[in-house]
Amino acid sequence: MIVTVTPNPSLDRTYEVPALDRGEVIRAVAERVDPGGKGVNVSRAVAAAGRRTVAVLPLGSAPGALVADLLHAQGIEVAPVPVAGATRSNIALAESDGVLTKINAPGPELSGQEQEALLETVRRCSRGADWIACCGSLPRGLAPTWYADLVARAHAAGARIALDTSGPALRAALREGPDVVKPNAEELAEAVGRPLATVGDAVKAAEELRGLGARAVLASLGADGQLLVDDAGAWHGSAPVRAVRSDVGAGDASLAGFLIAGGTGPEALASAVAHGAAAVQLPGSVMPSPGDLDPAAVTVTAEVPMDRPLTQPAA
Repeated sequence: MIVTVTPNPSLDRTYEVPALDRGEVIRAVAERVDPGGKGVNVSRAVAAAGRRTVAVLPLGSAPGALVADLLHAQGIEVAPVPVAGATRSNIALAESDGVLTKINAPGPELSGQEQEALLETVRRCSRGADWIACCGSLPRGLAPTWYADLVARAHAAGARIALDTSGPALRAALREGPDVVKPNAEELAEAVGRPLATVGDAVKAAEELRGLGARAVLASLGADGQLLVDDAGAWHGSAPVRAVRSDVGAGDASLAGFLIAGGTGPEALASAVAHGAAAVQLPGSVMPSPGDLDPAAVTVTAEVPMDRPLTQPAA
């Protein structure tokens, strides 16, 4: 069973458009409404794989109620923490050439009482969990050390923690030794304070995060695949993608695939790559089901292509 924690969930509206012309009336060719937030997406991918998951998240007002309804419809157990503010609504505009424009709202500000209720709900729901996945940005009101506090409490209770966040929240949490952190290339560059131009640069940055406390690093490099760096060494995984339809939630699908497969070693990396490759070929933030996966197309190797330039260097 995998518990996910999403401190700043959202209601996500995705519109597929031929092209984005500023100042013009644009007619969408398709639209979707999905429950959003990185942890929410992890739960959706876990549920799509037929595994049990509990989504812990603060919810408020009509958008929050709709998020809960949409999650229930996907077979996900929801552990809501009622908050006074309205759950945020985000918009994504997906162009036919694969370019994605996102507008993310800030979300409600959580009071001290609501913050403590969120931590208590995580504690209550995590009994017997295989993993707790803490994902996404922190809403207003939560200090950058909030994830660090959660990791410390979870470890004291014997739980394993996967962390997918960035900036000060990531740096603060590293000292508590999360079992795996999952940055993308940009977040990895930000965490070490320098640009990344090659796969080798990403490996070195991941090793630095391990030096700061992370027990393992699962890094998404976009078109250049994924890295896993842990005590046993480094692996690189990749899979061909016919066409990118939307990369919303692809990293979250990857983390779900990694945890579903046990959360350690090259086999888990292969599952992460298969899930991420499938996700980018689906519309909006649709999470892949087993029928969407192509495990045979995945390549995982310990011979990491260190000199390969990143398709999109991370500043």
